[in-house]
Amino acid sequence: MDRVLAMQVFSRIVELGAFGKAADSLGMSRASVTQLIKQLESHLGVQLLQRTTRQVRATLDGQAYYQRCQLLLADIEEAESFFSQTRDNPQGLLRIDLPASLGHRVIIPALADFCARYSKIELIVGSSDRPVELVREGVDCVVRAGDIHDLSLIARPLGQLPQITCASAAYLNKFGTPQNLEDLSVHRAVNFASALNGRVFPLEFSVNGKLVTFVQPGSITVTNAEGYVAACEAGLGIIQAPYYHLREQIEAGTLREILAQHRPPAMPLTALYPPQRQLSRRVRVFVDWLVELFSAEQWSKGADK
Repeated sequence: MDRVLAMQVFSRIVELGAFGKAADSLGMSRASVTQLIKQLESHLGVQLLQRTTRQVRATLDGQAYYQRCQLLLADIEEAESFFSQTRDNPQGLLRIDLPASLGHRVIIPALADFCARYSKIELIVGSSDRPVELVREGVDCVVRAGDIHDLSLIARPLGQLPQITCASAAYLNKFGTPQNLEDLSVHRAVNFASALNGRVFPLEFSVNGKLVTFVQPGSITVTNAEGYVAACEAGLGIIQAPYYHLREQIEAGTLREILAQHRPPAMPLTALYPPQRQLSRRVRVFVDWLVELFSAEQWSKGADK
């Protein structure tokens, strides 16, 4: 029995909660995975996994073994990187998840550069605005905008996303352009609710260095960035969003910035990954590449006052 492979297989089953999903993610047959786990449990003399009709869960012994496996596997990967070409050219699968709009507009279009530098890394890219459970879903790294809610993850700041307040040209032609915050009393907003807890985010404005918030009435609430901007373009109200997502519409004149003297604070952008992936060379080079991308990227150009 290859004990390192057995640990990798066991860890993947715990993370994905199913033998079949683990087998697919590792490019192995389900029969091979099942046999390897039987051999591992026999070798250790304990039951590591509890199987039900719907899911596979780690037993108490399995949970303890999983934590040890993560440390050992990370140490092995790091040690091997010092004595092989993978130190400069890491290889293997890297599962990442990106915010849908930022992924489609900024990160994915730039990935050709990353793939050229690290040709032996195979990327599996998801794009969503929902919270992702990294360990359970087998994701190595996520990029998220806004506040960080899972403090158990390692966080690497990537930069700040400039934000603006805007509305469609059609909406402003119909209801007028607010010149100051008091004018908002006769306007409506497209409201954005957290996919995590359903909380509606207020509009935020900077006034003399202080943050002022408004809970603005509206006829529609959305839970993803694409729907948020689409509702604004449809003339349903005022929104606040990162400039990169609005640049094309602003330049085309279909959306117009308002209240530029009171712009909302910039939105923090962060890469997140589980502590057990901290030593992964694949994760480290990808996050370093993201830092470089967002320090040099010109997607926020034009948002400056």
